[in-house]
Amino acid sequence: MTDNNNSGIKKKIIDGRLIAKEIESSLSGKIAELKNKGVVPSINVILVGDNPASVIYVRNKERAAARCGILSKKDIYPQTIREEELLNKIEALNNDPLVHGILVQLPLPSHIDERTVMEAISPSKDVDGFHPMNVGKIFTESPPFYPCTPYGIIKMLVHYGISVKGKNCVIIGQSNIVGKPLAVMLMNRLAAVVSLNIYTKDIKSFTRKADVLISAAGKARLIDESFIKEGAVIIDVGISNIGGKICGDVNFESVINKVAGITPVPGGVGPVTVAVLMENTVKSAIIKSGINIKYKI
Repeated sequence: MTDNNNSGIKKKIIDGRLIAKEIESSLSGKIAELKNKGVVPSINVILVGDNPASVIYVRNKERAAARCGILSKKDIYPQTIREEELLNKIEALNNDPLVHGILVQLPLPSHIDERTVMEAISPSKDVDGFHPMNVGKIFTESPPFYPCTPYGIIKMLVHYGISVKGKNCVIIGQSNIVGKPLAVMLMNRLAAVVSLNIYTKDIKSFTRKADVLISAAGKARLIDESFIKEGAVIIDVGISNIGGKICGDVNFESVINKVAGITPVPGGVGPVTVAVLMENTVKSAIIKSGINIKYKI
């Protein structure tokens, strides 16, 4: 590949690592001001079992917290933990004034009801943005914390000047964590949104009309050039491990010459998701402290 080709590809990359650094940098002044007032932003992560992907995600969050100056604590429990014990731990953290954010790493073992666990976290400490009360407030654009991945995607589009107003935005995947809240957030920004799932017939008939295509299907290299129209923007939320190589839902090499912009995997949505989690934690600390610090989130 020539240098010119490499340069052309770089111009199409929606760089999540760059945006994450900018988000983290924007928090430094607020964190310093909090600490000057005796408040240390704190997040407590609960990890159940030793799922390799979950372990990596938690480690990335710990590293981001350390870079920002946020106190990060981790409680690790065996796969066999009883649901009642987990709920008791969450209740203790809800009542701890020094903890500003609570995060339970998903997925949980099958004998534990994820919905019950998510609803047990105080909405005011739900920095993942998964509590039904926070999700419901997305419709009125007033939650204390937006879900990290959907809001991270919005931040990426804004950073690169990609307006969704009046655009066709197609989302593959209807999860409560990404697809559903993202659909509402895009509609709040006056996009025309189509949401697809595994039962959707003739998916390509929808994706080929997309100005912005977001794939959160979790199926490696599902999207190739036949799925997209010329000049589309692709946001790849998927992450899979194929033969020891991390890849997303999109066949990057297949679509790169056809798109106007694309998030890489790794280095795209993931780092921004973690950075938004840090932002939510700092916001929680500001709200709970009552300290008059200006923030925009």
